[in-house]
Amino acid sequence: MRLRTKALIAASLTGLAAWFLSAPNPLDRNEWQGHAGNLARGEQVFNIGGCASCHMEKGAKGEARLQLGGGQAFATPFGTFYAPNISPSESGIASWNALDLANALLRGVSPKQTHYYPAFPYGSYTRLAEQDIADLMLYLKTLPPVDQANHPHDLPFPFNIRRSNGFWKLLFLSDAPIAESTEPRGQYLVEGLGHCGECHTPRNALGGLDRSRWLAGAPNPEGKGRIPNLTPGGSLANWSVEDIAYYLESGFTPEFDTAGSTMVEVIENLAQASPEDRLAIAHYLKAIPALADAPKP
Repeated sequence: MRLRTKALIAASLTGLAAWFLSAPNPLDRNEWQGHAGNLARGEQVFNIGGCASCHMEKGAKGEARLQLGGGQAFATPFGTFYAPNISPSESGIASWNALDLANALLRGVSPKQTHYYPAFPYGSYTRLAEQDIADLMLYLKTLPPVDQANHPHDLPFPFNIRRSNGFWKLLFLSDAPIAESTEPRGQYLVEGLGHCGECHTPRNALGGLDRSRWLAGAPNPEGKGRIPNLTPGGSLANWSVEDIAYYLESGFTPEFDTAGSTMVEVIENLAQASPEDRLAIAHYLKAIPALADAPKP
């Protein structure tokens, strides 16, 4: 009987510890500075961050790219995720303020104090500057409202237990720099706002980025081919800084080939960034350690 009692107490304590360890960790209101937003800068943040690519209707063109009703499906080894509505409608983020957006981007926490799944790339966005978040919030509020309900994710057990994301965050969520770099703006754009590593870095069995192979290429989530190695040890080895910057603007490689697959969307977004930011990205990519292509899983 004593052994059973001790086992029950141990199990209860373990469960209680797990509950607290997995709890969402939103920003305290005192941690948010309440910056005034700037609309023009907010548009730049929106474009470089690639918000439309996931939250617009798939294949949307022109002004339709700014209708962010969500609904795109993203198949992963953990199940299928559906992009939410982030338009300024009642179905979207009409009730959000800048602190709500900051919690989503920096901590992966919703206004209802629940975890977001890391299919939303807050693992990279956690490095964003508060001013950029305030600017982005102001810009998002100017976009057309779309009255479309969010589609629930289709996830098997145990991945449908949202609380478990708290343990994922304990293992993988960090705002620390990933690569040593003397290019601070480029590092911010690649590691944070541009979230390049989310596609170009292989992942471990739990879905965390393998930082030892940072930007060394990864499987294509669409199932065709590979996402290329962006380090100086990959296909960009012979590209100059100017070659990379021009590619990010035009989609043309030095060999006069063109971007394909999901990179077309990325180019469309980065073409609207400033020339200085595209050069900063290029300088960062040429300065990080050269790695061989990450092996196929």
